[in-house]
Amino acid sequence: MLLAAATALGIPVLTALVAGLTERPAKPEAEAKLNRDTPAKAAWITFAIWAVLTVAGLAAVLSVDFYPKVGSDRGTHIAHAFRFLTALAVPVAAMVCAVLAYSFFRRGTGQEPPEAGMAFDGRGPLPKLWFGATAGLTALMIVYPGLWTLDDVVHKHKDPDLVVDVQAMQWTWLIDYPELGIENQTELILPVDRKITFNITSRDVLHSFWVPAFLMKIDAVPGLTTTMSLIAEETGDYSEDSVYRLQCAELCGLSHANMRVPVRVVSQAEFDTWVAEKTAAK
Repeated sequence: MLLAAATALGIPVLTALVAGLTERPAKPEAEAKLNRDTPAKAAWITFAIWAVLTVAGLAAVLSVDFYPKVGSDRGTHIAHAFRFLTALAVPVAAMVCAVLAYSFFRRGTGQEPPEAGMAFDGRGPLPKLWFGATAGLTALMIVYPGLWTLDDVVHKHKDPDLVVDVQAMQWTWLIDYPELGIENQTELILPVDRKITFNITSRDVLHSFWVPAFLMKIDAVPGLTTTMSLIAEETGDYSEDSVYRLQCAELCGLSHANMRVPVRVVSQAEFDTWVAEKTAAK
């Protein structure tokens, strides 16, 4: 009871004491001054920050490899499109950061905010220029890299050098080479620089066929065969580089994260040797 009473009385007393010690007399209205940049100065400072951030961002976009390795012809188109769209986004992101930086570091000080400026009704040449520029950029992205690159990515080979049938199941992949008479493999072996077509389906639930090195992904759907074509342009081995793996990229159950098999992209001679060994073992 005494503790409760002491607490009840002590808190307001302590609050009043702290408030008295920290209180500062208010400045008279005549002494209140605002330390704010003029609109022109604010615009130039923001523009300078924007320019620095834009140059730095574009330098990073053009020099940094966002993907560990691009190992297919279609992946090259996808990586280029990603880099191009990222470059277009840099000035916009830089402008947002520049305005935030100016507002944080150069905001005015004083007791009262400045008076509201003139109302802006959205008419005149500036809004029209902004609308035209953004509409033009949107149209550009739809055409390039959109429609321009799309056909190169989704185009199916009419005369592939190798056909691979892939079946997804909880929680692994079964790989067949129907033209070679090789079935139920749990490792994906591909020859380099050859046109390859994948026929992909699922035995149970929805899965997603994804080899990170190829930068391509497509659903494996029960009762439906989806198709993907590409050329593996770089040799690679899962034992040396983890991007060479066939991974499920769509949540499919408890062991979804473990639903992967190794991928090897080898020379044509090594691939022929592997085929001969598998055929002889039958």
